[in-house]
Amino acid sequence: MGPPAETASQQASLDAIDLTDLDLFTEGFPHEVFTELRRSAPVFWHQPTSHTPDGEGFWVLSRYHDIHAAAADSITFSSDRGGLRDGGGTLIEDLPAGFASGVLLNMMDDPRHQRIRALVTPAVSPRALAAMEAELRDRAEMIVESAVAKGDCDFVVDVAAELPLQAIARLLGVPQADRHRLFQWATTGLDYTDHDLGQTSARTEEAHALLAEYAGWLIAEKRSEPGDDMLSAVVHGSVDGEPLSDLEHMMFFNLLIAAGSETTRNSIAIGMRALIEHPDQWSLLDQDRSLLPSAVEEMLRWASPTAYNRRTASRDVEVGSQLIRAGEKVTLWWASANRDEHEFADPFRFDVLRDPNRHLAFGHGSHFCLGARLARLEMLVLFSVLLDGIEAVELTGPFEWTRSNKHTGVRHMPVRLSPKATK
Repeated sequence: MGPPAETASQQASLDAIDLTDLDLFTEGFPHEVFTELRRSAPVFWHQPTSHTPDGEGFWVLSRYHDIHAAAADSITFSSDRGGLRDGGGTLIEDLPAGFASGVLLNMMDDPRHQRIRALVTPAVSPRALAAMEAELRDRAEMIVESAVAKGDCDFVVDVAAELPLQAIARLLGVPQADRHRLFQWATTGLDYTDHDLGQTSARTEEAHALLAEYAGWLIAEKRSEPGDDMLSAVVHGSVDGEPLSDLEHMMFFNLLIAAGSETTRNSIAIGMRALIEHPDQWSLLDQDRSLLPSAVEEMLRWASPTAYNRRTASRDVEVGSQLIRAGEKVTLWWASANRDEHEFADPFRFDVLRDPNRHLAFGHGSHFCLGARLARLEMLVLFSVLLDGIEAVELTGPFEWTRSNKHTGVRHMPVRLSPKATK
């Protein structure tokens, strides 16, 4: 007789899901797909499709509890590799061991991962960031003043990108005059406009080459003339009595340039869009600045700029009654966890008063985002300045999302900033 019609229809719907088809992500994160996964298949085996790099299936975790637990167990769920797999890393597609997997800080397991982090953690400690706050506010005021002077502007390019970019340039010891070309190279390298997963294009290859060339020059500069910056700390640091390799220096620079600007920029832009669409929430913040910290947390939950990270099972493990074998790929979908109905009351409501708000926008566990404190501070400062000087923000054109399943991002956001009347 076959299965009940509802069950058969439900399975057909699940079989049609293709999280490696980037066209699914061209209008932002596909929350409706993950709502169905959380309900019907929270530990889901994703069969390979014509879009899937490596031609290999992978597990999809969509519920908060399962993702939180997997992220906390970095021994079982490796950021490097597992089983008999030669490569690994944190993308769906395998990256080569010894080049990306095991070399990039975010694709490295403990204890080496933690020991390298320890070299640069002082630069983003509470004390260090407190010393930066006045400078960040000055920069934010100049950024907003310049955008207001234009009348109509691109909020992503003219506002959201600028403060994180200036801050990461300062922390890495990059000349501020070079920040825009580095931003362009890093952004192009993450952009899938003209290719699909597991592929490259002439644009991305050129961007990667230019970024690598610049990184090589700057690393050589830091080697001969170290400064008080994170890159100098890595170049002159050691782990277990041995210096880091040239490749680790290069990969650290590439990672921080991209991660230090991309994710915060997108959180700011998507957070501003949420405030535009919920003017009552803007009014609450305008009336009471003490609500800004909780508003920033809600914007981070709402944006979830890193959609997923992949892990590799290092041993057989059961999750939600599903057996995951050693060596199998497991994807943790943070953006889905941050809309989980079992963790968040009314999760599709944007609420700057939300409490508690245990979102996973920065990940969880050993790989909790190194720059989380900095990102929060940048958002607090920038939105404080915006609220002080801006009466209203109006979208004046299409909100252009990135075409990516890895980063929920925005490329363009045309707006009109209306300044407050001076008293």
